Amino acid sequence: MLILLVEDDRSIARALELALQKQGYSVNTVDSGGAALLAVATERPDLVILDLGLPDIDGLEVLRRIRAGDVDLPILLLTARAGLDDKVAGLDGGADDYLPKPFEMTELLARLRVMERRLTTARTSEITIGEVTLDINHNSVTVSGDALELSRREFMLLKSLMENAGRVQTRHALENRLYSWGEEVASNALEVHVHHLRRKLGADFIKTVRGVGYKVDAA
Repeated sequence: MLILLVEDDRSIARALELALQKQGYSVNTVDSGGAALLAVATERPDLVILDLGLPDIDGLEVLRRIRAGDVDLPILLLTARAGLDDKVAGLDGGADDYLPKPFEMTELLARLRVMERRLTTARTSEITIGEVTLDINHNSVTVSGDALELSRREFMLLKSLMENAGRVQTRHALENRLYSWGEEVASNALEVHVHHLRRKLGADFIKTVRGVGYKVDAA
């Protein structure tokens, strides 16, 4: 999953980046409302974490502008404005959730998991297709009940494919979910990850759609 983090406090942004990446998310970070609007318009993320106290445009206005062009993009507000009126304004403005600062990272991650499940074909924290079960909450995969060791990016790739079972995922979309801005990406990196997953899951679990990308058949 690709998250756009909109936070102008660099120390907070960096701490969030590291925590989210450790959980398997790809994170692109901007520090202003204008940059956030441009990022959403040019490369739509899967989810936005939006701070309200931005230096150029108030976060609520950024929220309204995003919502005017995209009613489905999940948006979580992070803000020091903890009053009830501020919370109501954020939710009425189109936010999916609201988390006042300071907050515990475990609560943020739990809220992200809830929002993430709304985006997918999954109804619970576990997705099972054939003999393969992926547990979103515990970042684990089992095959016929046996635990499977996966790298972080292998897990992210498999998760994206299984969450969207039955739908083709393009190379570009998958790479966006695996890598953040500025990361060096080898031209064959995606194919290497798919190759490793096929060795662990079976050659037929991930299907190649030539010229487009990859998919996993629905259960």
